[in-house]
Amino acid sequence: MALSGGLRCCQRVFSWIPVVIITSVVLWSYYAYVFELCLFTLSNTLEKVAYLLVFHVCFVMFSWTYWKSIFTPPSSPCKKFQLSYTDKERYEMEERPDAQKQILVEIAKKLPIFTRAASGAIRFCDRCQVIKPDRCHHCSVCETCVLKMDHHCPWVNNCVGFSNYKFFLLFLVYSMLYCVFIGTTVLQYFIKFWVGELRNGPAKFHVLFLMFVALMFFVSLMFLFGYHCWLVSKNRSTLEAFSAPVFQNGPDRNGFNVGFRRNLRQVFGEDRKLWLVPVFTSLGDGHFFPMRSRNESRNPLLASEEQWEEDGGSDEESAGLQRDPSVTVEIES
Repeated sequence: MALSGGLRCCQRVFSWIPVVIITSVVLWSYYAYVFELCLFTLSNTLEKVAYLLVFHVCFVMFSWTYWKSIFTPPSSPCKKFQLSYTDKERYEMEERPDAQKQILVEIAKKLPIFTRAASGAIRFCDRCQVIKPDRCHHCSVCETCVLKMDHHCPWVNNCVGFSNYKFFLLFLVYSMLYCVFIGTTVLQYFIKFWVGELRNGPAKFHVLFLMFVALMFFVSLMFLFGYHCWLVSKNRSTLEAFSAPVFQNGPDRNGFNVGFRRNLRQVFGEDRKLWLVPVFTSLGDGHFFPMRSRNESRNPLLASEEQWEEDGGSDEESAGLQRDPSVTVEIES
């Protein structure tokens, strides 16, 4: 047990290495840009003030979104999806797999669940002892079930899911803006240092590397951001892009695709003024989502949304998130 605890402790420590690397690069870029370029190299006061002002806006937004991506805890299923003591005892005492599946089906009748496992069974997490809501998956790194899990990102040392997916997208946006601004403003001085028009010194090293690092990160971020834009437009998570969710009628990658605009609003919310601000505005509570077709809600073995409402909905203390009133009425045929 002590050895296992020590390994877990080492794993937690090493998991922060990518975050430390990113933080170190960003802090160096701050020093290189603000001091070596703006304060020690630029001679035009107006240009210096303009560069510093815009740079700090980009830097603050980048840091804010990165912080939110790292330290926003992933949302887990609320108490409604946990087995009661009686159900848990009955499930564990039953040795027949078919009988266990039937027990889960009976419990799921009270819940808004429309997806199944590949075998057709109710999705159940043995580790967390919860019936998984639609789009929920267990993260072996975080050791918990995560609502609308997208992926576990080592660069933020956190699971990207329902609670912080918007923050992760904004982190990509402001990271690219940060790189673009540095690259475009440093370019002319990069050329001057390269051809020898400016005297050699510490600033030359920092300016040259600023250009290379900004370009390298921008290219990698551009591909990642483009991929996630495509996922948002289709209302898919990274996991769903690789393995389609299974409904009553079989796998369907577009099961949650309700149109580009509504897909966008699910992530960023109704208020467009807050779309680019790292505050939580995503619609719903992460436990159920509008679907492309009504056919899934006709499954007699699965719960209707009205049953969910009659039972009192989700546990607000566990979910801690707002519920989208449009979930039950805006399902398109």
